[in-house]
Amino acid sequence: MPAHPFDLTGRRALVTGGGSGLGFAIAEGLAAAGASVVVNGRNRAKLDAAVERLAAAGHAASACAFDVADEAAVAAGVAAIERDAGPIDILVNNAAVNVRKPLPEFTAGEWRALQAANVDGPFLVIRAVLPGMQARRRGKIVNICSLASDLGRPRIVAYAASKGALKMLTRALAVETAPYNVQVNGIAPGFFRTEMNAPLVADAEFSAWVARRVPAGRWAEPPEIAGAAVFLASSAADFVTGHLLYVDGGFAAAY
Repeated sequence: MPAHPFDLTGRRALVTGGGSGLGFAIAEGLAAAGASVVVNGRNRAKLDAAVERLAAAGHAASACAFDVADEAAVAAGVAAIERDAGPIDILVNNAAVNVRKPLPEFTAGEWRALQAANVDGPFLVIRAVLPGMQARRRGKIVNICSLASDLGRPRIVAYAASKGALKMLTRALAVETAPYNVQVNGIAPGFFRTEMNAPLVADAEFSAWVARRVPAGRWAEPPEIAGAAVFLASSAADFVTGHLLYVDGGFAAAY
């Protein structure tokens, strides 16, 4: 075990959906632990603003814009990162979308678009990054799953299906990659104050329900996810794989 097992100095991390919300908080946490961070997303202006914030804090950061659901763009983006910046040691699959409405109201196109972002995206990025990790016999993959990977709520059936798939991608891939010393784990965030959850945060009735239902009695703030990501990306987690780490204020433990 290294003297400082949580130190990520010399490691390079790619965080998809890293321009804002939980992705940015994770990128910031990894960078604070010493990693060189590449933030990904589709909005170049948002990515540039994220890099400026990270650089202003003294962190090593860059941006690479591509759509994780676009096979050719993913391949080109990952190749560019590894050509220009170096090997990707840590991958955090955070990019995701959600559409909240009853399942019968979904069109087939809406269903496919959500699954493309939330399931196909992680698959495509992993497929591009994994051969290098296996060849180097070192790598960390962290998939951002959800309470909805295991628990259901009305109006999020499509999202829950995608996050359930991502949980099993995580667990099965962990078994497949363990002989190569590549660890694959997931984080299941609870209710965080993010852009994606802004309509729920603004709903007084829903926020009151969160305060009652979450044992911690409140919404989580984005920086509170960073420690879990740093742990799973670090040498401290070298014998942790196929695990789903809940960061939910006790939600999944209570009834």
